[in-house]
Amino acid sequence: MPLNVWVLVAAQALAMCTAPFIIVIGSIQGRALAPAAEWATLPVGLVVVGTVLSVKPATWLMERAGRKRVMLLGAGMGILAGGLGTVASWSESFPLLCVAAIVGGSGLAVVHQYRFAAMESVRPELAGSAAARVLLGGLGAAWLGPEIATLGAGPDMAHPFMDSWLGLLAVQAVALVTLFLGYRSKGERVREDHVGGGRPMREILASPLVLAAIGAAAIGYAVMSFIMTATPLSMTEMAGHSLDDAKTVIQLHIMAMYLPSLISGWLTRVVGIPLMMAGGLVAYLACVLLAAAGISFHHYLWALLLLGVGWNFLFVGGTALLPRGYRDAERFRVQGLNDILVFGSQATASLSAGAVFAWVGWSGLVMVAVPFLIVQGILVTLWLARNKATQKLQTGGANAD
Repeated sequence: MPLNVWVLVAAQALAMCTAPFIIVIGSIQGRALAPAAEWATLPVGLVVVGTVLSVKPATWLMERAGRKRVMLLGAGMGILAGGLGTVASWSESFPLLCVAAIVGGSGLAVVHQYRFAAMESVRPELAGSAAARVLLGGLGAAWLGPEIATLGAGPDMAHPFMDSWLGLLAVQAVALVTLFLGYRSKGERVREDHVGGGRPMREILASPLVLAAIGAAAIGYAVMSFIMTATPLSMTEMAGHSLDDAKTVIQLHIMAMYLPSLISGWLTRVVGIPLMMAGGLVAYLACVLLAAAGISFHHYLWALLLLGVGWNFLFVGGTALLPRGYRDAERFRVQGLNDILVFGSQATASLSAGAVFAWVGWSGLVMVAVPFLIVQGILVTLWLARNKATQKLQTGGANAD
């Protein structure tokens, strides 16, 4: 793999830690500062809102200014989020905590573009492996984010979690330096080739392949985020587990999200994307059944491990499939729309998790995922049916010749 891919792996491990950081403490600090229990998970959901609002501006800037400059801007947003969170903790301000979450999400919108930068740094046949390799950097974030989050969680802290946010600021600063010194923008395709204008977005989205690719990432992210967001609250508030237990489950869950990236890029070539997606859906279904079966530590742990593996197979599969559905002149438009839909779905899931948990409890919450898994199964089936019909038509034409 080129140097750029490895730099992006390192930067991902640092910059992505905002996500697990806020997942671990967002709902807990939110519960302490929010005016009502229903608002406890709002900071976690607002991270995704910040991501959704920033995807289009990020891809627009990357198209015109290049990926590196925007990556540095994204790390700067992470630094700003750490500073705002520090002030929010010191002043015990729930609104400022929410602003910090939104700004942190804005930085993550740029981090999520790392995988496309990596795919463009290698030969087309290695694109899936490059994307999976960058996602592997999430393993570092899985450990680092929760560790930083618990720095300021002691009962004797005058300002709970203030030290945690300061730690996040420092890590984001290291990510900025890593990108500045290591990433090489030489050879970047800055602007799209607008000759011919590309196809209308309506025509692109009419493709079952594109719908299956976007659905895998969007539904995969939404289901994962919906269950994960409620997990720390369910463990500590309902099941009586400690914050350290919740931290351990989230850390191992995020490791399970990214560890399969060691092989998932290879799997896209060997077993194929359809089987990978099917494996992801099976893992999600097993997660739902296990989570609904009990509230012991091991029920949470194994359910969240399955959730992580299922997310990886669906997200990597969707990411690897998407470039087959657009032309080079359309790449920034389709990539931007893909991430808006993906993180819009995630935002909706995160924002609703607290209210759904309060209304129907943990078992009811995890069962909400089942209809969405069925929808993705239908999208994959339609894509394969269209692909088979196209191949049959082409074969028939060739025989006629």
